Amino acid sequence: MQQNTTESDLQSFLHSTGDQFDEEKQVIGAIVKSLLTERGRVTNKAIILSLIAELESTNDIEQLDVLRNCLEIVVGRTPDDDK
Repeated sequence: MQQNTTESDLQSFLHSTGDQFDEEKQVIGAIVKSLLTERGRVTNKAIILSLIAELESTNDIEQLDVLRNCLEIVVGRTPDDDK
């Protein structure tokens, strides 16, 4: 269930942005595909951790900007934890 919510929320948001976040769409799409292959499910936490790992392992300034934007998008779309 988390997988569908995460994917549909992100897909809806990214689809609504048109061409504005093309590179971010590709990065997030690749991460989602990788998580589905490796774990069989996708959560916002897993996407965030994957993005952080990518941020820590790259030195390319342009790629860092794209990854930061991706992280902002995912964190912004993450629902608050239930208390």
